[in-house]
Amino acid sequence: MLQTLTDLQRQLYRIDGKSYPAYKDIRGRYDFDDVTLFIDHVQGDPFAAPSRLRVRLPMATAGFPPETYRNRSRLIALRDFLARCFSDACRTLSDRSRGSGKSGLLAMDRPGQEILERSAIVVTAEFVEARFVAGLPARGRRVLGRQAADMLGEDVPKLVEAALRYANLDESQLTAHLNAAEDADALRTQLSALGLVAFVADGSRLPRRSGVDDRPLGGDHVVPFRSPDSLKVEVSLPHIGRVSGMGIPRGVTLIVGGGYHGKSTLLSALELGVYNHLPGDGRELVVTDPTAVKIRAEDGRRVEGVDIRPFINNLPNHSSAAAFRTENASGSTSQAANIIEALEVSAQLLLLDEDTCATNLMIRDARMQALVEKPGEPITPFIDRVRQLADERAVSSILVLGGSGDYFDVADTIIRMDSYIPYDVTAAAKAIAAQQPTGRQVEAGGSWLASTSRIPLATSLDPRKGRREVNIKGRALRAVLFGTEEIDMTAVAQLVDEGQVRAIGQALNVARERFMDGQRDVAGVIEAVIAEIDRHGLDALDRRPTGDYVAFRAYELAAALNRLRSLEVRQS
Repeated sequence: MLQTLTDLQRQLYRIDGKSYPAYKDIRGRYDFDDVTLFIDHVQGDPFAAPSRLRVRLPMATAGFPPETYRNRSRLIALRDFLARCFSDACRTLSDRSRGSGKSGLLAMDRPGQEILERSAIVVTAEFVEARFVAGLPARGRRVLGRQAADMLGEDVPKLVEAALRYANLDESQLTAHLNAAEDADALRTQLSALGLVAFVADGSRLPRRSGVDDRPLGGDHVVPFRSPDSLKVEVSLPHIGRVSGMGIPRGVTLIVGGGYHGKSTLLSALELGVYNHLPGDGRELVVTDPTAVKIRAEDGRRVEGVDIRPFINNLPNHSSAAAFRTENASGSTSQAANIIEALEVSAQLLLLDEDTCATNLMIRDARMQALVEKPGEPITPFIDRVRQLADERAVSSILVLGGSGDYFDVADTIIRMDSYIPYDVTAAAKAIAAQQPTGRQVEAGGSWLASTSRIPLATSLDPRKGRREVNIKGRALRAVLFGTEEIDMTAVAQLVDEGQVRAIGQALNVARERFMDGQRDVAGVIEAVIAEIDRHGLDALDRRPTGDYVAFRAYELAAALNRLRSLEVRQS
């Protein structure tokens, strides 16, 4: 039977003053003229997680021109823009004075500086839908039905008017949002043909306000980016037109310079160049190969069956480096595993900052080689593998270095940052290398050793751990709670939204249920999950419609799987 706003109000008046579980009676669908309200889940307690709601508006009424969602780039940007508008409207209309606990709350997660695909907003040619949460009003644990009737019957339609009708939005802001995303995607697709792994547009403003505030740093003292002439590239983009900037070519690139001159700031912009950014962010046209992975040492992480022989072999305790396992990895073994795991899922660009790397995995100089001869050293440093990665595997590397000039010998491009301005110092560095040979011996013999595939075992993943229901949660950008196990994600640098962490947790369960068949290796499982999301969107992760999920990459999903302490694999 069709239910209307009047029916909803009647039910709320009827349960006014009853115990809080009476709210369960209002679950269902209600039609308010041209708006449909879905009450999908009702919280069991005013202090529990808030209720899940959806509002849907026919596209004929919402009025978004087809050009605003004519391709995937613009569709994702439109959904992201509407999520920002809806979140802002929720903050305006939330009335937390409506009772106890979460009473009066209206909320949708507000996006950060990146433009990302989100399950919170659905846009099709037929309708626009927003998914949000609401704290149903209560006094103590008694229903406040009349306040709930005002909240759902008056405030929710106001949300729709403010955020889901094209005519009520700022058209110039929306257009800028869509165009920024489309230009960045167009630029990223040109990298390969140009022989580049990254591009930083002239005029970009890279510094951020702080380590916990990713908004652009303001003020006249911020130095706009300016490409050195030797690395300057011009590209043509759909909306902004011709753009010049610094192109970083394939191969091995070093970013050098004194402390506090902008080396790590540039690398941070590059590691987040896998995402599109808001107009005004300063990094709108900083784009990076979409397979780029930030690598670091990660003391204490678990490693399960990873073939780390390209970097570590002949371990003195007779442990197998071909299927290396440890509950408490050192700096060098964790970094070696991180590199191999990134390559396992086809990363084509590695980003490293010496400040967060294990020194003994990065370099062994001539003096140390003389004192500790190779037969007594199981580690082959990255300096002796980085060229093999570039030449044999077509895997490029960008490294921030301030303390080791030995890498001059293996680099293709060397960029010096001086007061946040880049200079191409490749020729000068190569001349220094020729005049001052290091005397060190290359320790990598032969070609790059192909790693053995790992097949993850579904039985080692248990999101229940004795519970009746699956227990999966995201904990900010810090961790995924999977069953009773917390997966530490603090070292996974390219996560930018808590919704990504929640989605990754659900994706691990999808992988366990559907794709860990004892035949697919880690790469095959990850690829299957990503393909499922590509086909069906983020709703492929959950049987319930939810607005909690944000798109993630294969590399961060693999990182979560590899950090699951219960994970077991067998080698194929």
